[in-house]
Amino acid sequence: MSLQYLSTRGQAPVLDFEGVLLAGLAQDGGLYLPQSLPSFSASELQAMRGMSYTELATTVIAPFVEGSIDRDTLADLVEASYRDFRHQAVAPVLQLDHDQWLLELFHGPTLAFKDFALQLLGRLLDHVLTRRGERVVIMGATSGDTGSAAIEGCRHCEHVDIFILYPDGRVSDVQRRQMTTVPGDNVHNLAIRGNFDDCQALVKESFVADAFLPDGRSLVAVNSINWARIMAQIVYYFYAAFALGGPD
Repeated sequence: MSLQYLSTRGQAPVLDFEGVLLAGLAQDGGLYLPQSLPSFSASELQAMRGMSYTELATTVIAPFVEGSIDRDTLADLVEASYRDFRHQAVAPVLQLDHDQWLLELFHGPTLAFKDFALQLLGRLLDHVLTRRGERVVIMGATSGDTGSAAIEGCRHCEHVDIFILYPDGRVSDVQRRQMTTVPGDNVHNLAIRGNFDDCQALVKESFVADAFLPDGRSLVAVNSINWARIMAQIVYYFYAAFALGGPD
């Protein structure tokens, strides 16, 4: 039986993972969260020790996508998502002192921790949309790192067009280049005269009044209102805990 997702406001339809992935924000304005949180037994947690990051990610994420994506397919998507991270461990834990450790989350393609979620999110979307024969439009606002990470995660997607709005002259030069030098017919950057709030207001307005979209297209969110982003980022907390010897 697949895990069901409920809106925090309680007035939107109950969805499975696939529905939540494509919905982003619930119809009632709430956030979709799992109806119940999967749990792992002591023996299952013990078995996770020593797993690679991709093996652990597949194991932790699998209960959240059950009924929508089979485990073998998930493993392939996860492997592809983290294949190009610059450190073999993906999220290495570095010892600073005898009781201080640092979890490094900057080894992804854009050097942002958001790569952990957005590399996987793009592949999850493309997998689901390929099976459904659909195409979606991603629209997002950024002050820098979200935009470049979202573009990098979606630029190879065959069923996604991505539009990123950023405040002209108010992002770092590195972030601007990360966004605007990516080749890909499905990648579109829009420099807006104003600040980040102006960009965000335009995006929110688009989700409310989406009549401008071609027939059959829908808008998808890539910021943290989409549960898939939170789900992917849960993994590195497990990874850090195991690296430090937990759980006891």
